[in-house]
Amino acid sequence: MHEDGFIGRIEWAVAGRALPGQRVSGDRCVVLDAGGGAVLFAVLDGLGHGAPAADAADRAAQVLAENRAEPLDVLMVLCHRAMADTRGAAVSLALFGQGDAVRWLGVGNVESRVLTVGPVGLTVRATVLLTGGIVGYRLPQNLQPQTVAVRPGDLLLMSTDGIVAQSADGIDLSKSTAEITADILARHAKDTDDALVLAARHRGGTVAPTT
Repeated sequence: MHEDGFIGRIEWAVAGRALPGQRVSGDRCVVLDAGGGAVLFAVLDGLGHGAPAADAADRAAQVLAENRAEPLDVLMVLCHRAMADTRGAAVSLALFGQGDAVRWLGVGNVESRVLTVGPVGLTVRATVLLTGGIVGYRLPQNLQPQTVAVRPGDLLLMSTDGIVAQSADGIDLSKSTAEITADILARHAKDTDDALVLAARHRGGTVAPTT
């Protein structure tokens, strides 16, 4: 599965695939225009794999689409309620582009990072502080979104645990987000799990056309 596009100044792409031998993946990506130049990104990893994992992730995706204007902590609670009779999922949410910042919140093991080009090359500007738990089963009491400033050219990278954690050195920011996600999936997807990676870039300047 490969998708990409533009929303306002944000260029995005996602690449994913099911566990080899499975017909459906429990990993989902949600990309929603949140208004005011902001985009709501969500990466959902249903527990396990196959249809039960996909059902959990699909329920959360529907809730996010219907409630995209709500704050991130409220969205997490709504996802939790919607998945109460499912396996549950790891969920990371990121509101990107509003006021040149990323506001994010994660429960479970969906990794989110902001990469930037500095004097010594590509570095990790920030990593989301993940809270332990399973959305739909055990939600932490204290949900506190974080805010990180971003600059034009910075890259938001979100990935499920089906992607092997890798250093920033192997990512080429001169490539499109579609090329970046396809490359990460090809090189770092595990053979033992569903896998999904999302990349979003703050383009700056004028609004890019919708494709």
